[in-house]
Amino acid sequence: MKIIIGADIVSTAGNEKEFISGDATKLVGKELKQILDDADYIIANLEVPLCREEQPLVKSGPCLIANPDTINGYKALGINLLALANNHTMDQSAQGFISTMKTLDDAGIPYVGGGMNQEEAAKPYIFKLGDKTIGVYACAEHEYGWARDYGLGANGFDPLDSLDEIQDLKSKVDYCIVLYHGGREHHRYPTPRLQKVCRKIVEKGADLVLCQHTHCVGAMEEYKGGTIVFGMGNFLFDYVRCEWWENSILVSVDFTENGVKIDYIPIEQVDNSFIRLSHNKDILEGFYRRSEEIKDPELVQKKFHELAMEMQKNYYYGNIFKHIMIPTAVSGPYRKPIENCIRCEVHREMILESLREETQEPLKLQ
Repeated sequence: MKIIIGADIVSTAGNEKEFISGDATKLVGKELKQILDDADYIIANLEVPLCREEQPLVKSGPCLIANPDTINGYKALGINLLALANNHTMDQSAQGFISTMKTLDDAGIPYVGGGMNQEEAAKPYIFKLGDKTIGVYACAEHEYGWARDYGLGANGFDPLDSLDEIQDLKSKVDYCIVLYHGGREHHRYPTPRLQKVCRKIVEKGADLVLCQHTHCVGAMEEYKGGTIVFGMGNFLFDYVRCEWWENSILVSVDFTENGVKIDYIPIEQVDNSFIRLSHNKDILEGFYRRSEEIKDPELVQKKFHELAMEMQKNYYYGNIFKHIMIPTAVSGPYRKPIENCIRCEVHREMILESLREETQEPLKLQ
């Protein structure tokens, strides 16, 4: 019995025709299509509203949208469950989110991590696979779309609630999967906070924690009987051309007589619009190398500090530091970026890190 889990999947102009026609072989190629066909259950993260009307959410960053008819592609790929807990699920405001849920309902594809209120959004999805009961909990960091903020939308990770909800889910299932939409985009290592949070999620009962959102392959660690993956890359998302988006991994969870076996399936972009099974050994070699590196907490901190200092000089953070001191800026074009950097866990963590003096030493008792 095998579950295959992919990260972000979005239909775009480059592959809309294939999604609408349900041409799965064109979308993923023959080899990968066979792997998906052989799976008993497929899970992915739907990171785009499926709606016809544009009503962009007021936010910083892009507002995505896709034709509801592209649902044919998701069905053709054999996807059994889609996660809605992400920072784009409310990109077309309430009407877009409601249209997405209706489209999925009509197609008979269940979803998790989103709902018409916070209570619905936080509900896990439980299903049977042979003699195993599997539970899936999906949540996102605080970067737009939270049901707590908008009345409907994504399930945001709140340690005061989410950890208890995960613990409760584990008490009802044989295997608990947590999809955590967070981390720093284009960073192949966990941030110190993310690593700590994911370890706590395992302590609360999760058997598998998958961090999505970073758009790049990261690292993994085995922790107290659980497996954590810090960054899967995308499943199928044509948006930019860069080194991070070129390849990704799918996670395969195989329930055997000897226990649970987890494998990683490398995939790569083709013409930026499609994906294929990859035979590039560098993808998994880099993944496993970084997995060894993150066993050293000093290296995790060092990588994070280097990134934070680099981003401080970046236009985005640089302008925030510049304009946050000007009261009028709060009502201008920097209002949403400033708000996002204060509210979103990873942005706030990075800003605080970039403000920390490298020479600062801990106080010592005399």
